[in-house]
This record gives sequence, C-alpha cells and structure tokens, in this order.
Amino acid sequence: MDAGLTLTTNMALVFALLAFTVLMLVLEWIRADLVALLVIVVIGLTRLLPVEQLFEGFAGNAVISLIAVMIMGAGLDRTGVLGKAASFILRLAGGIESRVSLLINAVAGSLSSVIQSQALSAVFLPVVSRISSRTGLPLKRLLLPMACMILCGTNMTMISNSPLILLNDLIASANRNLPPGAQTIQTFSLFAVAPIGIPLLLTGLAYFALFTRRLLPSDAEDRQKVTPGRTETYFAETYGIDGEVLELTVTADSPLVGMSVGEVEQLRGAPLILALRSGNEARLAPPADQMIWVGSVLGVLGKREAVNDFANMQLCQVQARLRNFADLFNPARAGISEAVIPPSSRWIKQSVGDLRLRKTHGISVLAVNRGDQVFREDVRQVALRAGDTLVLHSFWRDLAQTAESHDIVVVTDYPKEEHRPSKIWHAVAFFALAMGLGLFTDIKLSIAMLVGAVGMLLTGVLNMDEAYGAINWKTIFTLACLIPLGWAMDSTGAAAWIAQEVLTYLGAWPQWGLQAVIAVITLLIAQVVSNVGAAVMMVPMAINVALASGGNPAVYALVVAVSTSNVFLIPSANPVIMIIAGPGGYHSRDFLRVGIPLTVLLLIVMLVSVNLVFGHRY
Repeated sequence: MDAGLTLTTNMALVFALLAFTVLMLVLEWIRADLVALLVIVVIGLTRLLPVEQLFEGFAGNAVISLIAVMIMGAGLDRTGVLGKAASFILRLAGGIESRVSLLINAVAGSLSSVIQSQALSAVFLPVVSRISSRTGLPLKRLLLPMACMILCGTNMTMISNSPLILLNDLIASANRNLPPGAQTIQTFSLFAVAPIGIPLLLTGLAYFALFTRRLLPSDAEDRQKVTPGRTETYFAETYGIDGEVLELTVTADSPLVGMSVGEVEQLRGAPLILALRSGNEARLAPPADQMIWVGSVLGVLGKREAVNDFANMQLCQVQARLRNFADLFNPARAGISEAVIPPSSRWIKQSVGDLRLRKTHGISVLAVNRGDQVFREDVRQVALRAGDTLVLHSFWRDLAQTAESHDIVVVTDYPKEEHRPSKIWHAVAFFALAMGLGLFTDIKLSIAMLVGAVGMLLTGVLNMDEAYGAINWKTIFTLACLIPLGWAMDSTGAAAWIAQEVLTYLGAWPQWGLQAVIAVITLLIAQVVSNVGAAVMMVPMAINVALASGGNPAVYALVVAVSTSNVFLIPSANPVIMIIAGPGGYHSRDFLRVGIPLTVLLLIVMLVSVNLVFGHRY
C-alpha cells in the first residue's frame, strides 16, 4: 500500500456512495435490488470504473455459479431428496427430542454446504413442520437451531454462501490493483474452506445439543404452536379460525342478492366465504367482485350457531351437509395452510386486497400473523411485510403453483404435484458430477456448476420454466450490481485509505487482534445490510489492512466472508432467519438469547481455525 495516501475526490465519491447504500439498505425506503442498480448507474456516470468493466459482474464467476447452484437445488427438491431426508431423520430419531433436534441440525447443516441457504431453509421448513406434527415436539425448539446450522454449514464450501462465491472475484479485483512488488493473492478452491466450516458446524451442533432447552424454554403459548398435524384444532387455537364448512343457499328474499362477495364479507357476523356456486359454475376462493344472485350457494367456514344466526338474518337456507362443494373441499384437493412472506417477495408493501389473490391465484387469505398480532378482521386492508405468516385456503394445486413464484414459502406439509421421484438418480448424479469437476479439475467453478444444472435440464429433472422460477433474481441483481462497488473501492484507493487510517490507531496490534477487529466490524455491518453488501464493503478494506500490516491478505478476506454468515441477532438481517421467525413464534429476546453466545463462540472458533489452517499456507 502506498505511504501517506491522501483523500481524493474519487475516494470521497466512493465513501458517499457507500454511505448511501448502507442507509438505503437499513431504512428500506428503496428495494435492495433497486438500490444496487442505482449504485451501478452512479458508478458509470461518475466514471469511478471504466464502462467496459462496469457490467462484468453480471457475467462474473460468482453470479453464474449462484444461478447454477439455485437451479440444482431446485432439481434436488423436485425429485424428493429433501423429503427422503425428513423420513431418514424420523427413522433414526425414534421420536426422542434430543436426537430429532441433533439430526435435523446435522442434516440441514450438511446440505447447506452444497445448496443455497435461503432455498434450503424454504424447502426444509415444511420438512421440520412435518416432523414436529408427527412427534409433537415444539416447533420453536426445532426451527431456530436448524436455521443457525444452515448458516454455519454454508461455510464448508464455496458454492452455497453468496459472500464466499463472491470472494474469489473480489480477490481477483484486488490483484489488479496491488502495489508494485506485492505478491499475488491466491484464490480459494471449492472445498478449501471446509477446515473452517466443519469446526463451525460441529461447534453449533454441540451448542444446541447442550443448551437448546435452556435457550428456548417451552411455555404454555409455545405448546399451542406445536402444530399438531396442522389440523383444525391448531388453526382454532392459534388464529381463532374454527367451526365447520357449511353451505348457504341465497333465497329470492335475501338482501345478499346483487351484492358482491367483498361486500358480504364486510357484513356484521359474516363467516369466511371459501366457495361460491352460481348456476352450474362452482369456484373455490371467489374474487371479491363476483356477484351473488338468487340461488347462489356460498361455502362458508364458521361455528354452526354463528352461521345459523347469519343465515336467519340474511334470509338464507343452511344445508345440513355439503352437497355442492363436497368435491371442492376434499382434503386431498384443498385445505388450510400457512405461508411466510420471504424478504425477496414481490408482495411486500402491498395490501392483501390489492394482490387480488382469489382472482389471480385462487387463494383466500383467512388471517395474517405478524409477531404477537393476528389480523382476522378486514384482512384485505393489511399491507404485507417480510416475515408475515399468512393463513390460506386453496386447492393444493393452486398453492403449489403460487409457491413456485417464490413470493411465499409454504410452511404446511401438503400434497404436491409435479414431483419427479423417478428422476432422483439423474439429479444426484449430475450434482455429484458438478462437485467432482469443481473439486478435482481446474475448470472454473461457474462452468462446473453449469454442467450439473444443464445436465438436470437435459434429463428432465426440471424444465426451463421451472429453472427460471428457481432463480432468485433479486439476489442475482443485487450481487451483480454491488460487485462494482467493491471494485471501485479498490481502484480509487478508498480501501487502502481506510486501511491506512485503521492502522494509525491499531498498528501495534498482533495479526489475530486485527483480524478480530475486522471480523467484529463485519458482523456489525452484516446486522444491518445484506451479507453480500457487507462482503463488498469489507473485503477490499481487509485486504489492504493485511498488506499494510504484513498479514496474509487471503486470510483477512476469508475472515470477512465467513463473518458475514454469523448473523443471528436480528431476523431482518438474514433471509434464513426471517423465514423461520413467524412459523416458530419467536420474539426478539429469543434471537438475542440464542444469538449472542453463539456469535461470540463462532467468532472465536473461526479466528482460531483460520489461523491454524491458513496462517502459513496462503
């Protein structure tokens, strides 16, 4: 690093852009992917990077690798690999809580080394829900440990953790801007980080095996959230949704004639309207603007006494049994489910009514659960937030199609169509081939992962539309657009200037002390911005601190990348934690009680492991 660097105009521009990015990601006034697009536009307009280099992130090794990993993860899920993992856990555990929890954590943590973490948590959520319902074990004591182990396990390879995928690209950028005479920084191979990730996973497994009951005690409220089979009893206790499905026939004298479904739902004492038959057409989840006429039959959910009172008041006839909707309400075809709004959902900040879910997806929203609040009245006016849990009624087919958009993560285990168990060995074989190419050849990681993804597509594990649906484009755009910000920090000297200022105060500290400072700063930043954003900001600075202090740049960069996964304190800071927060019924104190000791423990293990394994090799 050059001695006596002075702050330049370009450095100041980078710092201003960095501050703006952090502020927008924290306040969420603008979507994260739109913030990233704005960053890349500003970098181009201010010429902080050459225009020909500006869009290289979209074709970078990190982005292509992540796309391929997402496709392969969807292929493994589509063929039932994760369902077999659930059966394996149940068979080995024998219903013993400590053994069930340990096996869930171990299997999820191991799979997260090769499957992208957010996708794995989304598909493993109903798996754990099924295990909870079959064993009666509290879901609260299963989900948070599982999510934490998924985050730990991502550090065992370079393909399931976005910052680790990005790490080699950031190192390559740093190599282009090294000072004269500096040695080129080595990049990391596919399983090079396994000696770090394995101790982290084992530490987490031991932590939860010893302390889960103390950290997550099961009180009376939690026992209600055990979700016994996702039955009507569970929904009655948790959301107040109880009663039975009845049929109401609208007579010629009924005031309901000429009203829309939405208007009827606003009436005092109105039950939940789940189906409507007009003429010869019967429909589940009728849209709010569908009209009700003489002879229309409503399929409603409510207590029989309340429904009878409503029918008497509105001059409707109550059928003693289901005659028109018996087929529609067959549990094999339709039912009540729960789904969580993930951070990448397009439904965020939209009201339930504006989404028009009944018309566009055939889904009725019965309730919205947000932390300690349950919205049952006037659900259509509720604006959705990330982490909200929705109670839905629909055909299972429509639910599965909606879930493919990744706007919701379905918690309930339900009959799914279009699974391809006959293709399981094709999926496993091409996944193993991709891993082998990445590990035992000098083929770039992106090419190796694409071999597996294309192989699954050619053999029918997935079709192209399903592959497109498996890709989280928000993550891809955010990653590709923030990469140039890291390059700009390097090329303008901004990262070197920060390193110079840091060493002015900490220059006498030992290497492990400087690494600890870098790790703690990374942890704090990762609590408020995405892990990718934290890596982009901190890796260039960490490399320059290492160069200036005589340390190992590769080790410092790895400390940053691994630290970005150590985010357990604030649900909104990590999509994996946010996805399980609602279904598990967690409170802020639960994350702090579990996360603070685990964060400190993993920080120590990481620093020791990194220095023992890589201190003299890189």
